[in-house]
Amino acid sequence: MKAAIYSQKNDLDTFLYLSKFVSELEKRGVQPFLYEGMATAMQFSKNFETFAGKEDLKENKVDLFFTFGGDGTIVNSLLFVQDLMIPVVGVNTGRLGFLASFTKEEVFLELDGIIKGEVKISERSVIEIISPNSSMFFPFALNDLTISRKETTAMITVESYINGEFLNTFWGDGIIISTPTGSTAYSLSCGGPIITPNNNTFVITPIAPHNLNVRPLIVNDDVEIHLKVKSRVPQYSLSLDSRLFHMETDVEIVLRKAHFKLLLVHPPNLSFYETIRQKLLWGNDKRN
Repeated sequence: MKAAIYSQKNDLDTFLYLSKFVSELEKRGVQPFLYEGMATAMQFSKNFETFAGKEDLKENKVDLFFTFGGDGTIVNSLLFVQDLMIPVVGVNTGRLGFLASFTKEEVFLELDGIIKGEVKISERSVIEIISPNSSMFFPFALNDLTISRKETTAMITVESYINGEFLNTFWGDGIIISTPTGSTAYSLSCGGPIITPNNNTFVITPIAPHNLNVRPLIVNDDVEIHLKVKSRVPQYSLSLDSRLFHMETDVEIVLRKAHFKLLLVHPPNLSFYETIRQKLLWGNDKRN
């Protein structure tokens, strides 16, 4: 068995922790496969096999993909795992951690069960941009796609169509198209609803809408969504998760649900409702 190890941190504490984790994997006969940038930055003394992208994971037949960090680290794992269907184990060394199901201490206690497959797998839908067909960006997002204004204080307008049918022209700072996974991210801070992960939906959330009667909308994710932007400046901003691009206003965006999903590993007894109670402090009221 091979396990990829990915972290965006390179401080001493992370190095010491990962050194211990790698040792525990090797004791169990699991071959560690380290992210190349991380291994170089931390200067691991032992010569481990490393990966830089999807093809390395595919060629080496990696079985598990461990991430160490916050939710952003898990989101970035999509860049490597893509459609390989390698289960992702998120270890939370960050702060809030909606997606990372294991703490730094818990992962050692659960490691045998993870290796044996005694876990719960949560399948998370992914957004895919199908137009423009450009090599300038990785056209997938786990959380959300966002269109927003660039270098202007003026509003932009976003015309939206669902399966070719006109929906609305959104006046404001922009628009978010979110998966259920991303419903607890940027969309939530803009007033969007929390969606349980197993729903087959997209959430369309306006950003600071000029019309106060415009509200977030939930649609089935088997549709194509077409977006056209008008702005006083010649460009707008497009983000796919944490990746930001500057687009000309004549570039229209068409998106749909990707043909693959990201597999997230959870402890067998984990509940989504328990997670949101803990993370959002629901129930922490003296009247309860």
